[in-house]
Amino acid sequence: QVQLEESGGGSAQSGGSLTLSCVASDIFGFNSMGWYRQRAGKARELVAQIFNSGTINYGASVRDRFIISRNNAKNAVTLQMTSLQPEDTGVYTCYVRTLMLQQYWGRGTQVTVSS
Repeated sequence: QVQLEESGGGSAQSGGSLTLSCVASDIFGFNSMGWYRQRAGKARELVAQIFNSGTINYGASVRDRFIISRNNAKNAVTLQMTSLQPEDTGVYTCYVRTLMLQQYWGRGTQVTVSS
């Protein structure tokens, strides 16, 4: 069964950095993989995603501050978050869409940025 193991959430000061990692098990490659987040009182939104083709999409509010990268051999993605702001506080959830276009979600990890 496909499982997503997330790590790296936690707390940071405004202007600080955190790195999130996500590893998918029991898949043979992926169509896309990445992170969504849900902030208090807001709808879930895309943070960053990377496709098998190498195409990367970022949410508008993080585009110049976050970097997503992948490790194809491990079916893993890493999200480097810099210049964190209190508005980045939320639950970050990893997802993977397999080559068969089945989508799976992680349990989510809390990111808290204090001013």
